Amino acid sequence: MIFTSLGASEEIGASCHYIKIDGTGILLDAGADPEKEGLESVPDLQRILQNPDWPVDHVIVSHAHHDHLGSLPVVVKLFPHAHIHMTAATRALADILLPASARLQRRKVEEGTSTVDPLFEEDDVHACSHLYQAHELETEFDLSGLKGKYTIEGELYDAGHVLGSVGVHITWYEGGKERTLFFTGDTGLRNQTIIPGATYPDGPVDIMLLESTLGADPDAEKFERKNEEKRLGKAIAKVLKRGGAVLLPVFSLGRSQEMLALIERYKNRGLIDDDVPVYTAGMMRAISDAYDKNRYNTPRLDEEFQVFGVKQRRLPRTDGALREVLKQPCIMAVGSGMMFDRTISNKIAQMLVENEKNGIFLVGYSRDDAPASLMADARQSGKGNLVTLSKNKGPQPINCSVDRFRFSGHSNRRDLLALVDMMEPETIILVHGEKAAKDWMSDNIKFFYPEITVLQPAANDVVEV
Repeated sequence: MIFTSLGASEEIGASCHYIKIDGTGILLDAGADPEKEGLESVPDLQRILQNPDWPVDHVIVSHAHHDHLGSLPVVVKLFPHAHIHMTAATRALADILLPASARLQRRKVEEGTSTVDPLFEEDDVHACSHLYQAHELETEFDLSGLKGKYTIEGELYDAGHVLGSVGVHITWYEGGKERTLFFTGDTGLRNQTIIPGATYPDGPVDIMLLESTLGADPDAEKFERKNEEKRLGKAIAKVLKRGGAVLLPVFSLGRSQEMLALIERYKNRGLIDDDVPVYTAGMMRAISDAYDKNRYNTPRLDEEFQVFGVKQRRLPRTDGALREVLKQPCIMAVGSGMMFDRTISNKIAQMLVENEKNGIFLVGYSRDDAPASLMADARQSGKGNLVTLSKNKGPQPINCSVDRFRFSGHSNRRDLLALVDMMEPETIILVHGEKAAKDWMSDNIKFFYPEITVLQPAANDVVEV
């Protein structure tokens, strides 16, 4: 088997890995880098086209986050005969997220905020969506290629990350011996609010493609989710009690639905008054609907729970109406999680930050240079420090309460080591992580499991296993 990463190798960007088993070629993920535009955002698919003996017979999408799904229409256009595999929930999300991506790319061009032609249009997305094959968890499906000598079987396992997320177990026979590969995808071993922790196939496996997102984060392993839930609940209640508004900047897929479930829990326990209005907006409402419609066919901690069972209102459309709403105690759960300029969360933050009765609570990952992180860092240094959330608005004093909370859908590095112990791989290929994260994982795996071969392929490296 050969392996090469076509996407980001030493950062978290476009996830896309190519494996070739005899004459069968399989792409694991078809992501796009959310920080880039046009062809710069997609994996280096030209490398496949430049190698005539690298077929693409199958594409497996681990989940619907943009960095794992966002270039799928491009892949389908380049390799129209490939079979596209995912869960039914990921298919439902793809039918929401990919058309939205096409509209956003087109709108940026029309507004003049981008000079890069869209990678695909809505019609392209609709044309290829009928090719998606949905599979149930832990049910074998065929991954054999047209020119492959071996029968290859695939099986999807719940990854515990977001709705529909999976790890991929691949089995084939080579020289009369069974060979196995497991791709973790983005994986979370611990229960969230809606999504339970991941399940995995029985080990040992020959090869493991192991995510390493939190490998360089020593703090992640110190936080217990239950403690963070309690801390967030108390922080929200404190702001509401003093008559303030709470902003929860969230990512539309995953964190937003988890936060709504938490808010419902706070209300049921009497920590927050039941009549406190909760406002949601945009794409997260469509995604929440997909969460509800797929609650019986995906792993859930409580399959009866519905995201739209949580009382919520649509965010007012006009600035004037929005300002009136923010004068009263309320909770705003809106995107984006990093509060980038021109997003709803950024606009609301501009309205809230100068009043000390309000609160802005970060519940997800934020880049160091993103407005959310700049605001949190400024507030940590003291009340009244200036920060620029939007160039149009200019510097503002940060007087409101600001705090960070840990609710990651990724496994911390100690949990990843426990997964290595569970799966007993002969070879590990580290993926989906920055260099420091992979270095920590590599050093510790080699220390605790010296019998395991650990590989960190750089961009363009082709590894034979």
